[in-house]
Amino acid sequence: MLGICRGRRKFLAASLTVLFVPAITWIYLFAGSFEDGKPVSLSPLESQPHSPRYTASSQRERESLEVRMREVEEENRVLRKQLSLAQSRGPSHHHSNHSKTYSMEEGTGDSESLRAGIVAGNSSECGQQPAVEKCETIHVAIVCAGYNASRDVVTLVKSVLFHRRNPLHFHLIADAIAKQILATLFQTWMVPAVRIDFYDADELKSEVSWIPNKHYSGIYGLMKLVLTKTLPSNLERVIVLDTDITFATDIAELWAVFHKFKGQQVLGLVENQSDWYLGNLWKNHRPWPALGRGYNTGVILLLLDKLRKMKWEQMWRLTAERELMSMLSTSLADQDIFNAVIKQNPFLVYQLPCFWNVQLSDHTRSEQCYRDVSDLKVIHWNSPKKLRVKNKHVEFFRNLYLTFLEYDGNLLRRELFGCPSEADVNSENLQKQLSELDEDDLCYEFRRERFTVHRTHLYFLHYEYEPASDNTDVTLVAQLSMDRLQMLEAICKHWEGPISLALYLSDAEAQQFLRYAQGSEVLMSRHNVGYHIVYKEGQFYPVNLLRNVAMKHISTPYMFLSDIDFLPMYGLYEYLRKSVIQLDLANTKKALIVPAFETLRYRLSFPKSKAELLSMLDMGTLFTFRYHVWTKGHAPTNFAKWRTATTPYRVEWEADFEPYVVVRKDCPEYDRRFVGFGWNKVAHIMELDAQEYEFTVLPNAYMIHMPHAPSFDITKFRSNKQYRICLKTLKEEFQQDMSRHYGFAALKYLTAENNS
Repeated sequence: MLGICRGRRKFLAASLTVLFVPAITWIYLFAGSFEDGKPVSLSPLESQPHSPRYTASSQRERESLEVRMREVEEENRVLRKQLSLAQSRGPSHHHSNHSKTYSMEEGTGDSESLRAGIVAGNSSECGQQPAVEKCETIHVAIVCAGYNASRDVVTLVKSVLFHRRNPLHFHLIADAIAKQILATLFQTWMVPAVRIDFYDADELKSEVSWIPNKHYSGIYGLMKLVLTKTLPSNLERVIVLDTDITFATDIAELWAVFHKFKGQQVLGLVENQSDWYLGNLWKNHRPWPALGRGYNTGVILLLLDKLRKMKWEQMWRLTAERELMSMLSTSLADQDIFNAVIKQNPFLVYQLPCFWNVQLSDHTRSEQCYRDVSDLKVIHWNSPKKLRVKNKHVEFFRNLYLTFLEYDGNLLRRELFGCPSEADVNSENLQKQLSELDEDDLCYEFRRERFTVHRTHLYFLHYEYEPASDNTDVTLVAQLSMDRLQMLEAICKHWEGPISLALYLSDAEAQQFLRYAQGSEVLMSRHNVGYHIVYKEGQFYPVNLLRNVAMKHISTPYMFLSDIDFLPMYGLYEYLRKSVIQLDLANTKKALIVPAFETLRYRLSFPKSKAELLSMLDMGTLFTFRYHVWTKGHAPTNFAKWRTATTPYRVEWEADFEPYVVVRKDCPEYDRRFVGFGWNKVAHIMELDAQEYEFTVLPNAYMIHMPHAPSFDITKFRSNKQYRICLKTLKEEFQQDMSRHYGFAALKYLTAENNS
């Protein structure tokens, strides 16, 4: 396409040169032949050497002009020759549009108008076309269902946002899973000039469930057929995209193609780039009817208003019913039905140039869609093999895809200058809260982190779990960063129950985690682990935000608030479920304490019983947690009593107490003001005490902390005096807030702190 545009520009430049260069030259010469309003002869024969006007200099100028005129005439002669050659080649060159090869000119939609456009110069891709208004909203519809498709949508949206210059309105036809994931993602992404609307895909199932479909997309692969009914009645046009699409240009260029539709053209589609619909891929291959090679529905331009007037709903249903009598089922979901309709009504389709849907499927002819990288506009991974598909240039396509896959989504939060965004309550509240902070405050960065909105992708991997029907189920809750991934397999081996994890990762690290998890037999065999990605932003580790995210997305009535560096004892999951019943946790405000121990050895023969643990404790292989550096953090657990205890026992809150507890899912959240290292768990236990939770130690439960390198945050705490000062300030402010909220009873926390 690009090459042809360049050719046409040369054609136009040549024409202009032929017309205007001689004219300009003669005007210049003519003007130069007048001096003081009188004509000056250019002929040497007419010159007057003895005239005072005549000089050697003016003679040289005239000779120079005559030489230049001869050069211009010679250039014009060459240009005229090139122009005549270009004109003679033009029709035959463009005629290739009607062959079955994928020329770069493909997709004009109307062969007659194409030929007219070549002559008139205003119907080609390079000609004048109505531009998209600067702040015109572009509407995009995507059908999305499940966990994996939700990840694909994010990469697609990133590629669109990266190139876009216009406001966007995404219409997402999503099932309950995808809606939960994507609603949270876009709410926390907070991209200006982007609006999201959801439509319940499950409610649409009845519209297409009568159509048997063999395609891997399942019932959701048929839902593009019902968009005229699903999308708002006042929406006139929309771009429909598959989730496995990557944009390499501004989507506004595709939106502008709507202006080229003529007559009854209501569907903008790219021709299918495989031989599927030709029926010659294998013996007895019998595809659905299609016009020639058929059309691919990975990228569709829909004129909704005209489709509704044409009774599209009735049109596709009648066609599907008729063809299913002989075909029995669809092989390529909605694409088969779209093609069957087009076969009967070819006037409906406007054929898009094939670079708007470069299809990387098996047996593809996509290489004929581009000559250079700059020709690419949309890449479609429409093979079940996805990135593993065989293609001559697949490495380039894969690298382009991976660029957006790992691209920092926070960088896409840029404003569209000159296009006011719709009022967003969350964004306005955030700006108000930030404006109230004092930027000269030495603890400003700490305070700001409390209000930072971190982009969050829930259920990054497939999750499938139904809580036990006896209402005793417990979810292990923890948070981690990239340097603790090695703990995941061990925890899964120790805890067979559901797990909710919040991971603090960059976009690139999230993909590394995905590859790590997919390569682990242990992790892939567990579908009851919810992985929630909280994307990195700012300089602090938002430990309590991560805990809150993991807590919020559990499906069980109880949760075990742990840390990623701890391995629970074997059988702890079942033991806690029994303890929940025994201690009537459903009807009482209790926090069940799991005593914490630690080892300094990287290789540990994990104790299989309390007796074995006590033996290792006596031998010095194990220690009570933080015995050497922070004794009072777990001292109230009363380990001496625990050694001989056979029944649960109650302990009282003390200053700096931070045990690991089992609580109901309705317990208070962690306080977000505490980031990095220090007081993040202490503050939470203090609030549980203020709400009159009863702390009960479990006599036959334990967990062991495994050694690891010091975290970056504890290093900052130890080395940075200002860090410690700010932590002390935040701690005092938290205690004051507790006093205001809980009244007289909370004064004990100030007293205890002063005495500690």
